[in-house]
Amino acid sequence: MKLVAAVLTVLISTCLCALGGDAKADELVVKVVEPYADMHTGPAQAFPIFHAIKKDEVITVLKSHTGWYKVRTSDGKEGWIAKTSLAATLHLDNAEVLIAQSNFEGYQHRTWEFGVHAGKLKDVTAMSISAAWVLTDNIAAEISATQALGDFSDNRMWLVRVQHYTFPEWRLSPYFSLGAGQIRTEPSATLVQSGAESRTNDLLEVGVGARYYLQNNFVVRAEYKRLTALTERDEFEELNLWTLGLSVFF
Repeated sequence: MKLVAAVLTVLISTCLCALGGDAKADELVVKVVEPYADMHTGPAQAFPIFHAIKKDEVITVLKSHTGWYKVRTSDGKEGWIAKTSLAATLHLDNAEVLIAQSNFEGYQHRTWEFGVHAGKLKDVTAMSISAAWVLTDNIAAEISATQALGDFSDNRMWLVRVQHYTFPEWRLSPYFSLGAGQIRTEPSATLVQSGAESRTNDLLEVGVGARYYLQNNFVVRAEYKRLTALTERDEFEELNLWTLGLSVFF
């Protein structure tokens, strides 16, 4: 457990460093040319309008999120405007503001991602669920839970990892991961009668994968994880986990 705790400490430190240096996009300063632009409290039409930005007012675009843009007015108000509202603005030199029409832009600036995966662990069918927090364009923190139910045992594990995307601007993008967690192995009833016992082992993970932006808010992921389990006899057991999954992002 000490080894897993040490690895988790390193992973958390990496995430904090990524947050400290987060700069998803340069700030953009534009002016409103329509009679007004509605400012919402959140990045969706369902969030209430709390302010109307007047014509010729200068605003600063802070970040984007799936077709919505967080902006700051000249008097310090912060809120969200729709893509159509931003498209109706001009740069300070009166040049047109170009807005990407594909939802791939929303994918590049996603914050949360949830997925389901299926694959093989030691030739046994494995099912996983995952949740990721995208910290920067290149780094995400993810937690997953996996169950692999075989004829002789039921394996359940959880893992926390940091993923690094090497080319986040690509539609098909490779990534690497480093993580840690635990695996719980429950023997079948037959093995229990023969004296087999349940056991819990620490896990270390090194993984590679590729993700493909499909359409709308969906992403296909293929992954390989090399898992190292530390047994009670202080011996290492190597496990291979292959998965294919579908994720949705927000």
